[in-house]
Amino acid sequence: WERHRNNNDFTLLASASRTTTQVSADIPTYNWQAITVVLDMTDVTAIPSVTVSVDGKDGTSGKYYNLLTGAAVVLVSTNVYRVDAELTAVANSIAKLRLPRTIRITVTANNANAGIYSVGYVLHSPGG
Repeated sequence: WERHRNNNDFTLLASASRTTTQVSADIPTYNWQAITVVLDMTDVTAIPSVTVSVDGKDGTSGKYYNLLTGAAVVLVSTNVYRVDAELTAVANSIAKLRLPRTIRITVTANNANAGIYSVGYVLHSPGG
């Protein structure tokens, strides 16, 4: 049994210049049922390309499996990704799934060019 948790906001990556792939630590989802991840790309002067993915973790093998992978981001933009069983699936932005017990978020550097961006996420309670 897990206590009820309201929607909670988290910062995964504060705004900074990055050239390498960033992988979160395991994120326990407790009784949260959905996640919204926001990538805010603010500087693409060096022509970066990054891709956000959300992966679940199998409790038995410890291996990760993909829940959602966004399209490559190469422009100044704010990009929103959702994993939520209550929404209609949309390629590269919404996966119609419930969250597994443990997840991770990966921001893959598709090239070695610097980009300035931040990544935050919200874990949603049922009905949130």
